[in-house]
Amino acid sequence: EKKQMVANVEKQLEEAKELLEQMDLEVREIPPQSRGMYSNRMRSYKQEMGKLETDFKRSRIAYSDEVRNELLGDDGNSSENQRAHLLDNTERLERSSRRLEAGYQIAVETEQIGQEMLENLSHDREKIQRARERLRETDANLGKSSRILTGMLRRGCSVKKQFHLSLAPKA
Repeated sequence: EKKQMVANVEKQLEEAKELLEQMDLEVREIPPQSRGMYSNRMRSYKQEMGKLETDFKRSRIAYSDEVRNELLGDDGNSSENQRAHLLDNTERLERSSRRLEAGYQIAVETEQIGQEMLENLSHDREKIQRARERLRETDANLGKSSRILTGMLRRGCSVKKQFHLSLAPKA
């Protein structure tokens, strides 16, 4: 049972390492302006992972000492202390596993939020590009209108001048 538990914890620690590596890669993909917050979280998670690994190694050492004492027939009092120590370490590992799970959940939520932000930014970019294109079209239309009005004014002035000349008394 103990060996199975140790193997299970080793497997979970290995999975947690892989998840941290994946999270680290994801953080590197985030735009620089929001990367700092996630980088700090990653450092915190990595430190926590290091503590967990250290605690686990200590627990394994305590476990191997307990097995050795059982094989050598040491007194029960020492074995009882080691058992208590092992149980304490097991509880600590379970708490740490829960914290890792919580960290994983935060990473998943963070990834979802990041994905939503990227989608929103993409939509905003499309809106800005459409607005910019409409602005260019409007500018071109205003230019055409200005040229037409200028032409109309010139023609109007020359027609008016001809009209006045035709009304003027002929000498």
